Amino acid sequence: MLQAKTLDSTELRLAKMLKALGNPIRFEIMEMLAARQTCMTYEIVQSTPLAQSTVSQHLKVLREAGLVRGEVEGPATCYCLDPDGVRWLKNQIEGWLPDCCSGSPDA
Repeated sequence: MLQAKTLDSTELRLAKMLKALGNPIRFEIMEMLAARQTCMTYEIVQSTPLAQSTVSQHLKVLREAGLVRGEVEGPATCYCLDPDGVRWLKNQIEGWLPDCCSGSPDA
């Protein structure tokens, strides 16, 4: 049986990012930002069936996880991926399970 362990700060940061990406809407927002480079809040809202306030909450979670950043431009906010956060996540995932998946891929 697995015992709960205390996560260190790196593991907590990784868990927070993965949790943020575990929501389908936030996952789609990340894909949209990756494809378009930047988006105004209203553009993100238009791409979802959700209210502006709900989209803003999803963006807040992504921002707090270090995956996106927003810059206020007049009355709106322009969002983009946080390259440092995304790069950090990529590096962590590559080294997360070092003994996993060695050998030839099955795909």
